[in-house]
Amino acid sequence: VFYDTCCDFGSRFDTAVSQWEAPPVYSDLPSSNDSIRGEIRHTIETVIDTLDSSLRSLSLQIHSHPELMFEEIFAHRLLSDYMESHGFSVTRHYLGLKTAWKAEYTHGQGGRTLGINSEMDALPEIGHACGHNLIAISGVGVALAIKSALETYNVPGTVVLLGTPAEEGGGGKIILLERGAYKGMDACLMCHPSPGPELSSFVVSSLAMQSIDAEFFGQSAHAGNAPWEGANALDAAFLSYSSVSVLRQQIKPDHRVNGVINGSERAANVIPDYAKMRWYVRAPTRDQLTQLTERVCACFEGAALATSCRLKITKNTPYYDLRQNSILAGAFSHTICQEYGMNVGQYPSGASTDFVFLPSLHPAFAIPTRPNGGNHSPAFTDSARTTEAHKACMLTTKALACTGFRVLEDNIFFIRVCVLPIS
Repeated sequence: VFYDTCCDFGSRFDTAVSQWEAPPVYSDLPSSNDSIRGEIRHTIETVIDTLDSSLRSLSLQIHSHPELMFEEIFAHRLLSDYMESHGFSVTRHYLGLKTAWKAEYTHGQGGRTLGINSEMDALPEIGHACGHNLIAISGVGVALAIKSALETYNVPGTVVLLGTPAEEGGGGKIILLERGAYKGMDACLMCHPSPGPELSSFVVSSLAMQSIDAEFFGQSAHAGNAPWEGANALDAAFLSYSSVSVLRQQIKPDHRVNGVINGSERAANVIPDYAKMRWYVRAPTRDQLTQLTERVCACFEGAALATSCRLKITKNTPYYDLRQNSILAGAFSHTICQEYGMNVGQYPSGASTDFVFLPSLHPAFAIPTRPNGGNHSPAFTDSARTTEAHKACMLTTKALACTGFRVLEDNIFFIRVCVLPIS
């Protein structure tokens, strides 16, 4: 199952976490209780511990150079150079995306292929308020640890780390998917920071999402001398906003509709002839998303009719609902609980991501935050660079690497993950 973590992966965690009690350990999943062999886990841990200071440096550099979607030039160069220096074959500007990159390493012949994602983009004005600096280095750490384990234990296999741009609303992974970036992968992994109690991790689902641009075209006129000659596009936008606000009373509790009116310079004595809005519509399934999107678009159509404006609706590529592979989730949860002392809970998320169409695992891990300082807040930007956040990221990276290596090395585990229909 493969998505691109749309803009705000953890934006709804604050509510859940405020009511958080010790969650049920993720032990009821159909996964075996056997862990990765101890010597392999030790190899993975040693590699990640050895890389710790350089991974921390990468994280801080990316955090200090926030770049918006499709503009991750600094992170593209920094990470691709780093992977190349560690023996990976690197393709920069991958598949026509100027800030995408692919780092690949193969040991032996005839093995399986594991994919990993490293996100890089930041948010406007508030920087790395979703912690993509941590996601980036986790992917790097997982890839390098698995490379070492393949060599040490002479296991044939390929590890592919993708630098995926534009998670925050640009659907970078969806573009890469459509262009064949994930073809040939047997499974794909990544992780994401969130607020939450210390030493906690979450295996979460996410909502399907449709982003919509609604543009209103009116007629400018002098607001004082001849307002009757105008058609106010800004009125259409405000009426749309009010209509959606009323609609929210009749939508389901797990549906989400959020929008903004794009700012522009306007004179108060001129009837605005243009207004643009960006909306995110979310629902648990694709079918529910389609139905809710139709209701939201009807609000725009009614507002355009009421204000005599012309309406243009642009529906961008949707993000599908994220479903975690249960076998991968169970193995990850067992490792991170038993070996690293973290609790694992299962929660639905009100956010969305562009990660789907493969057996996949996308856990969240908690980092210390201030009250009301969850994802997509300035406080979370500060949290994402702390030593405590880095330590939580490294524990998660170790558990992910152990889980991913089993896909390549353990034939029975691979069959359960990728062949049997239990995801």
